[in-house]
Amino acid sequence: MHIQLMTDSSADIPAFLSEKIEVKVVPLYLHFSDGQYTSGVTMGIESYHEKVKELGELPRSAAPSPHNFYEEYKKIPADKPIIMLSLSSALSSTYDHALAGKELLLEEEPNRVIEVINTKTASCGISLLLHEAGKKLDEGYSFDHLVEHLHERVEQTTTLFVLKTLENLVLGGRLEKMKGRIAKTLNIKILMKATDEGNIEVAEKVRGDKKSIRRFIDQIGEYTKNTENKIISMTHCRDEDRANSVLKEIQHKYRFKDSLLAETGPLISTYGGEGALVMAFFKDKNK
Repeated sequence: MHIQLMTDSSADIPAFLSEKIEVKVVPLYLHFSDGQYTSGVTMGIESYHEKVKELGELPRSAAPSPHNFYEEYKKIPADKPIIMLSLSSALSSTYDHALAGKELLLEEEPNRVIEVINTKTASCGISLLLHEAGKKLDEGYSFDHLVEHLHERVEQTTTLFVLKTLENLVLGGRLEKMKGRIAKTLNIKILMKATDEGNIEVAEKVRGDKKSIRRFIDQIGEYTKNTENKIISMTHCRDEDRANSVLKEIQHKYRFKDSLLAETGPLISTYGGEGALVMAFFKDKNK
């Protein structure tokens, strides 16, 4: 491809898509009590879950440094434009560091062409945007045209979550233990969504797993009525059967053109916990 696509390790990308569009990934860092690990490099998803179980803790995540981005940009041939799709700036300093890394390189090589895009999403939301970018590159979009198109698509991206367990919210200190016990006793499930600014907020609290999944699916119709030519992107935390079952229900009800499915990496798994599902799609322009 005549344009290099890049992202960070908050993106959970199906292997076939990563290979097809040759996306370069800048890893985030994970800090456990026994040391620092590089997501996807010195710590994969299985070793992440083993470490969480071994230590009984969740890691703190840290953005790649501006110098990390500078080094990754510099590896790309100077005559090849770069589009960097970053984790939401409302969730991390990754976007700011990606911009700072760009400026570091431009000081040395002012003719470089680099666009850093705040996706206002993560996980399968970024995969959806990468898929869109690859499709438009196949259609012959120029750099400027593709950048403009992706900025428009960012504003259309809807990202929804459903949590099966609240254990990680308790373990990570984002939910008091007592409230967590009450929620478990009452079988409370949490539905979440990405805001227009790219933050994550609780959308609804629902009793029962089946009811939460039904509501998770029903929400799609509140954002889009025209799905036949759209892609739905989904990620799951260690529960592929659950994800496939939900995708089957979604496809039966909405008839999306195609779907993407991947497992959540360490960053998203830290927040979602086992059984969590995330989905992303483009809402209708008038929504």
